[in-house]
Amino acid sequence: MKKLDINGIIKLARIGVEIMEKFVVFGGAGFIGSRICELLVEQNKQVIAIDNLSTGKIENLSQIINLPNFQLIIGDIRDFDLCVKYTQGVDYCIHQAALVSVPKSVEDPLLNNDININGFLNVLEACRINKVKRVIYASSSAVYGDNQDPKKQEDRIGGQLSPYAVSKLVNEYYAKLYTKLYQLETVGLRYFNVYGPKQDPSSVYSGVISIFFNRMINGKEISIYGDGNNTRDFVFVDDVVKANISACYLDEKIVGNVYNIGTGKETTINELAMQIMKLFNSQSKINYLPERIGDIKFSCADITKANQDLGFVPQVTLTEGLKHIYDYLTKN
Repeated sequence: MKKLDINGIIKLARIGVEIMEKFVVFGGAGFIGSRICELLVEQNKQVIAIDNLSTGKIENLSQIINLPNFQLIIGDIRDFDLCVKYTQGVDYCIHQAALVSVPKSVEDPLLNNDININGFLNVLEACRINKVKRVIYASSSAVYGDNQDPKKQEDRIGGQLSPYAVSKLVNEYYAKLYTKLYQLETVGLRYFNVYGPKQDPSSVYSGVISIFFNRMINGKEISIYGDGNNTRDFVFVDDVVKANISACYLDEKIVGNVYNIGTGKETTINELAMQIMKLFNSQSKINYLPERIGDIKFSCADITKANQDLGFVPQVTLTEGLKHIYDYLTKN
């Protein structure tokens, strides 16, 4: 199967009649999941979003909530029967539901295990039972743990530093097993630090960028854990969304694999803070706090494999992405 232009509408025709493909997006009301739903609906797909709204928000779906090819189901991936019910007749499953907080996973490892491992297994098994064509699932750069390589390559993981990281690695093992044992097509995407508009800054699960913006808007100092020399690879949400959708359609050589989804460029937390403060013309001090348990020191993606197999080329620079957020927040 040829690589497809993700900006175009992908249509399959049978006897001259368009077939509306059906997607289920677990975690579909979340920051990333809702944007996936929006793009799929724009491409004339039939979309079911499933979310328990613990961190997802109905307002994230406000632009599509009343459209005829979209349905929101409030439910939990820990409910196996629900997973089975809403994967019936589905062509593709895009899995974004998770407990996404490293600190919360350290605080409550049992909850982390229940959602991220048991819940994910429910999704895989439901998709196997209902013969879903392919499952695209979110993994995380957290699996690299204490790996000290300047750029993280998919086949060189380190020792995990949190229950969250362990759960994401277990997800990858289960997905690969389901591909090998049951011929369920799976593709994993190891997200680095995803950011963009609509990321909830008030949530304990928020990324550092949305938290920093929230502090600036409210006239407060930015707080940084550690010395601020930790590095992260910040990737804009729309680039991540396109990687998910394209992975549904690419040929079988990608099945059973995992791919880094980042930019290949690292930024220190200090540099990030200064860029955001500059947008606000702020001369505020930075408040440095003790390091957090489970935090990775250095994180940057090698995206060679994703580029070769997925055609993944991030389009939005950090400077552009931060300006997008600034414009969104100051206009809303």
